[in-house]
Amino acid sequence: MKVEYRWLLPSVLLGDPEEGRPVRRSTRDWIVDILVFLVACGLAVLSLPDLDGLARPLRVSEQVLGALACASVWLRRRWPVTLAVVTTLLSATFVMVGGASAVALFTVAVHRPFKISGIVLALNLVSVFPLALWRPDELGPAWMMGVGVLLVFAVFGWGMVVRSRRQLVHTLREQAQVAGREARRLERERIAREMHDVLAHRISILSLHAGALEFRPDAPPEQISKAAGAIRESAHQALQDLREVIGVLRQPGDEADGRPERPQPTLDDLCGLVDESRAAGMEVALRLEAVGQAPESLGRNAYRIVQEALTNARKHAPGAPVRVVVTGGPGEGLTIAVRNKTSWPSSIPGTGTGLIGLAERAELAGGRLAHRRAAEGDFVLEAWLPWEK
Repeated sequence: MKVEYRWLLPSVLLGDPEEGRPVRRSTRDWIVDILVFLVACGLAVLSLPDLDGLARPLRVSEQVLGALACASVWLRRRWPVTLAVVTTLLSATFVMVGGASAVALFTVAVHRPFKISGIVLALNLVSVFPLALWRPDELGPAWMMGVGVLLVFAVFGWGMVVRSRRQLVHTLREQAQVAGREARRLERERIAREMHDVLAHRISILSLHAGALEFRPDAPPEQISKAAGAIRESAHQALQDLREVIGVLRQPGDEADGRPERPQPTLDDLCGLVDESRAAGMEVALRLEAVGQAPESLGRNAYRIVQEALTNARKHAPGAPVRVVVTGGPGEGLTIAVRNKTSWPSSIPGTGTGLIGLAERAELAGGRLAHRRAAEGDFVLEAWLPWEK
């Protein structure tokens, strides 16, 4: 295998795996590179007076190497470390290479971690001393060393500030993306929870009516017609409830078909929910003793909890009597208790996600939910939701 050694040594010594990678410049990158090139050229031109008094060969070498160093600034994105090492070594002897060396140091400070840029910084600091000792100006080598060290630290510090700012912006963008993904996940879970609570109730009623038709094929036409009408009405309600749940995906004020969205259920709708379950053949007793007008969110959560409890009772204890008690008021909270017998066999399969969804709903509302089997064999579901004054 053929290995290209031309630019390999500095990268290996400094442990830089990104050295030599192809670069695609955006419009902004081109503008920045042109400005950086002009800065390097300007610094080289400012150092021209320092060439006075030099021998002609040395002056020509300064000018040639200065021009090449300025041109090499265009390679700073692909080989920043290599460019910094080469220009730093040359700047220890040649003044006109100093501008390109400063640009290369800044580039390394911005684009490379400190384990690499720190070595380049040390090399720049060391390069200040040979030039000050070999070609001092009228103020003396000590003054040149001090100014050189300050300039090196200033350029490197500026690069580190730019790097830190870019990392901060990158971190904030990642956090925003993570927060956005988390918000979408929570929204999907909320939609799934609503869809489960709503559709499970409707489909269980459909199953009961369809089961009655299946086991009573010889029923009078009036009963068959009544059961078919109930199935049709339940299917219609299921579609309406599905539209209501999907409506949460729209932006506020949007309308899918020109009609306003259906209002969310409240605590006052519990009586209608119980009547609907009774019409499907369930024996349900409701005691509603909530004092005061419950907030919309509280009423909706209470409605969904009772709805899911009745759905579970239909699935796991068909025909068993159910007792629903809702009490409370502002300040003390809303207490919901649903009790039913469990000695009847279940005819509808369940996944157990309904109770998990109810517990999550109660927790999100600041309340709690628990379920247990009483000593006499009844299944009891109890929930408490906060009700502010």
